Amino acid sequence: MMNDILSRFCPRIDFDSYEDFFENYRCVVPDDFNFAYDVVDNWAEIDPGKLALLWTNDEGEMKSYSFSDMKKLSGRAANVFRAWGIKKGDVVMLILKQRPEVWISMLALEKIGAVCIPGSYQLTQKDLAYRCNIAGVKALVTVDDRELLDDLEKVLPECKTVAVKALAGTRVPEGFVDFRKAIDEAPEDFPRPPSGGGAGDFSRAEHPRIPPVLEPMLIYFSSGTTGMPKMVLHNHSLPLGHIVTAKYWQCVQDGKVHMTQTDSGWAKFAWGKIYGQWICGAAVGVYDTEKFTPKGMLDAIERIRPATFCAPATIFRFLIKEDLSSYDFSFIEHTSVAGEPLSPEVFYQIREKTGLEIREGFGQSETSVMAASFKWLPVRPGSMGKPAPLFGLSLLDENGKPCDDGIVGNISVTAAGSPDVEGLARSDSPPGLFRGYWKDDGVTRASWYDGAYRTGDMAWRDADGYYWFVGRNDDVIKCSGYRIGPFEVESALMEHPSVLECAVTAIPDPTRGQVVKATIVLARGAAPSEELKRELQNHVKRVTAPYKYPRIVEFVDELPKTVSGKIQRNVIRQRDGEASVPRQNG
Repeated sequence: MMNDILSRFCPRIDFDSYEDFFENYRCVVPDDFNFAYDVVDNWAEIDPGKLALLWTNDEGEMKSYSFSDMKKLSGRAANVFRAWGIKKGDVVMLILKQRPEVWISMLALEKIGAVCIPGSYQLTQKDLAYRCNIAGVKALVTVDDRELLDDLEKVLPECKTVAVKALAGTRVPEGFVDFRKAIDEAPEDFPRPPSGGGAGDFSRAEHPRIPPVLEPMLIYFSSGTTGMPKMVLHNHSLPLGHIVTAKYWQCVQDGKVHMTQTDSGWAKFAWGKIYGQWICGAAVGVYDTEKFTPKGMLDAIERIRPATFCAPATIFRFLIKEDLSSYDFSFIEHTSVAGEPLSPEVFYQIREKTGLEIREGFGQSETSVMAASFKWLPVRPGSMGKPAPLFGLSLLDENGKPCDDGIVGNISVTAAGSPDVEGLARSDSPPGLFRGYWKDDGVTRASWYDGAYRTGDMAWRDADGYYWFVGRNDDVIKCSGYRIGPFEVESALMEHPSVLECAVTAIPDPTRGQVVKATIVLARGAAPSEELKRELQNHVKRVTAPYKYPRIVEFVDELPKTVSGKIQRNVIRQRDGEASVPRQNG
């Protein structure tokens, strides 16, 4: 049966091939589009009992919410926010882990026209203060995490714009509003406001009225290798950009459960836990964990039984080291990965142990899926697949010229147009593409000019049109005239049974310019030794070009990572710059 919600935005849903999809996919972006009203509330009208959310936690509890529940609860929450004085354009930070309140609050803020900043519970005091002050956060909603609350107690006096702080939990400290109680007591009716109007503090004086779909909706903080985190600004068209993410890469299905494992503070939440999934009519499976363990993850998957599953590469790297023979994966029909490249070795081991074939996708906090191993394409392990439609994806050299096949270039969106960096971006940019770095015109201009957005990620394209990730432009290692991508060396190391995880970075060298360093976490049963270092170096020489082997090998207990599970190579580089690293095994 035709999905009435999806068909409103996609004139054609089914395609015969990747080429058909790439050439003929279209997305309609209504001027007054609002995800909360046009998708969630519409599902509640069409099918009130339709499953929207299936939630579990470390204790094995299970809760379910229908779209009708989400409509009523988001209406209640919108009335709560409005009673606090939150209006269109105001900024609200949510640090809610995977509590159901994160979905309820995001929908409520969309109904009001307020701007949501999702935050991780692992933010430091410095992170919290910076985000609240630079964004002018007016209200903050969080959970009863003792360490987080201690940090907030210390920093909130410095955050002069925060007028309301609330907590979703059972132990509400003094000075916090009981968010759950407030929702329970609020009326559920929150009518859709008339279309049009300004965009609060985000609009320019010369454009006091803009289409509602272009008004700000969401800000993600994206950390680079230098400077403070950037504010990635998305408007209300973002959910429509994620139709491609959900429907054609993750292959979610109307009436079935999709599970993406991520914290609500990361952009992967927008990719896999709300927008495209609900537009397509899928339910969202949620594992609300306090600390990731492979067993906890596997047990949660068996409770939720998702038809489609997506996770960061980190999770798959840990799972292949477990005994998976006692787990049932037969209910999973499609598996995908994003956030970091997946090494071929992990791909093959997952397929051998579970029968699942993982399809990679590529994108950023700034975008929806930009390239992927879409469902029509044969998987080439280690490749991010082929470009998504609408973005006009290209590889550009340092002069802005397109790269030939086999040449490494900057992955760029050539359909981006020129950003309006003094306010909101152009209306003809593709849905799913961010609208600039808020309050930082210089950084926006540095990455988005001449009609293209340059992602800063480097890749090359083969003769069949598949893209192959190399690394961030500042991660690529230049050794004795060679350019070495860290991912290729990491993939080679991951083939060795002693390696659980690894990160490859550059170390300055007076003779070669830079040399390759491998920072390695060993698998259970493996012990650090000089002999193992030499074995790993020789292994890389055998499976890649000899000049790519790591001249420096360091064994560590864990790698620095973001809350989303991405390895922070910049942190390793900074540590190496502060310490004297011995040149060993060179």
